[in-house]
Amino acid sequence: MNLRIGEIIKEKGMTMQQAADKMGFSRIGLYKHINGNPTIEILQRIATALEVDITELFEPARADEFTCPNCGTRLTVSQRK
Repeated sequence: MNLRIGEIIKEKGMTMQQAADKMGFSRIGLYKHINGNPTIEILQRIATALEVDITELFEPARADEFTCPNCGTRLTVSQRK
């Protein structure tokens, strides 16, 4: 899962520490949520603090890329010419 949380924080003109304080996390805790596997409750808390819809936290899927449902490997599809 690719999250845009760090990007959104920068767009909002905030530091990671300011964002973490607003969310009620430590800065390290916020990093762990960004780089880990946050729950829907944590994502909603982050979205609320950043004043964005929860869907904005995710990078849009690319049409030429998918994730293997069995192993989680990211694969890119290309056409042969």
